[in-house]
Amino acid sequence: MYSLWDFFTDPVLRAPTLGSMLMCLSSSLVGVLVVIRKRSLLGEALSHAAYPGVVLSAWIFALFFREEDLFSIAILAGAFFSAWIGLSCIDFLQNRLRVKSDAALCFVLSSFFGVGILVASHMQTAHALWYKQIQVFLYGQAATMTDRHIWMYGCLSSLIVAFLLLFYREIQLFSFDPLFAKGVGVRVRLLETVFVFLLILAIVIGIRSVGVVLMSGMLIAPAVFARQMTHRLSMVFTWAAMIGVSSAFLGNYYSVKIPFWIDSGHFSLPTGPMILVVSMAFCIIALGFAPKKGLFTIQLRKSRFTRRCAEENVLKAFWKRGEHTVASLDEMQSWMHHSWIAAYCLSRRLLKQGWLEKQGSGYFLTKDGKNKAAEIVRLHRLWEVYLVHLGQSREKVHASAEEMEHVMTPELAKELSAFLQDPKEDPHAQPIPRGDLR
Repeated sequence: MYSLWDFFTDPVLRAPTLGSMLMCLSSSLVGVLVVIRKRSLLGEALSHAAYPGVVLSAWIFALFFREEDLFSIAILAGAFFSAWIGLSCIDFLQNRLRVKSDAALCFVLSSFFGVGILVASHMQTAHALWYKQIQVFLYGQAATMTDRHIWMYGCLSSLIVAFLLLFYREIQLFSFDPLFAKGVGVRVRLLETVFVFLLILAIVIGIRSVGVVLMSGMLIAPAVFARQMTHRLSMVFTWAAMIGVSSAFLGNYYSVKIPFWIDSGHFSLPTGPMILVVSMAFCIIALGFAPKKGLFTIQLRKSRFTRRCAEENVLKAFWKRGEHTVASLDEMQSWMHHSWIAAYCLSRRLLKQGWLEKQGSGYFLTKDGKNKAAEIVRLHRLWEVYLVHLGQSREKVHASAEEMEHVMTPELAKELSAFLQDPKEDPHAQPIPRGDLR
């Protein structure tokens, strides 16, 4: 059994762990640019377009060379060249032949990958040894990394980080408004070329770890997590980098630990797919529980708002029926048009907040409850006066005010009252008498 420190010091585990962490750092940073520019499928298309380059370069290498030290360099060069051709085909289909972007991406992805599979099937019988080597790039094999892969991924990560730090302002303009960036003198074409170069480089080098099939996931998943957590571009890069590095380490950790936990190490888990599974787990958590954009977080805010609206409507109903009204639970249920259980739960919350008191089997407003109810009614009438002032028909004013009174903040109420007393938007309008706001 290995400790956490062993993953950074053990001769067998050090290279896969550090290499995967650096690979995921570079791919996650490039993935942010891909996501914010709404070109998420581009990584999928280019990773598959790189596969025929891997196969053809291995085939040519098998015919003319026998030195295995140059095999990895030949593979990476062929994959880079093939991916660049795939990108050129996508641009040609979109710009010259007016093919839709999704159709062009799917065409290049399927056709290039099909050519790669066709050549690989021939190599399976003609050059079985080299065929086994290229299967590493199809499915990934992070566990067999060496120290030279650490240096390779370290140089790539340093290059990408330096590019982001030196051209951060230009990247902001280029990513969100390329026309404006071109108008203020930013060299958009140069940035586009550098971006594409880094994207292809990250894909080509990364397929050694997670494979052609899964590489696009490592580009997109950390960026999706980061985009759910914040709206600031700098923090998106930071979050994506942290999730990418964490996914790489945990993927290596669990690929080693889980077999020992389950069956004493009698089976193995591939490191590359495990890295992607961890990254997707982070992404699913963010999609569900992100502070502002998570699905469950949004539903929780909606339920809290609905509950607050019900509480305010009940307080307003008490106020309209008189300050000394005593109502039973059945009467409150009829005001709410909800079930008896919902009315009971609502009454318990109002009692806990000190807005209601119980007298026998009935409920009545406390002093704080009266003040709260009076404030709600005031906000309702304030909205009605404002909507009438804007010219909305009187038939719709009450319904609109019923919806808007619950979202009024004290600051907004103060500004709205000041506007109604001195309507600056319309110099010919007469000030609203103060008595109408009571």
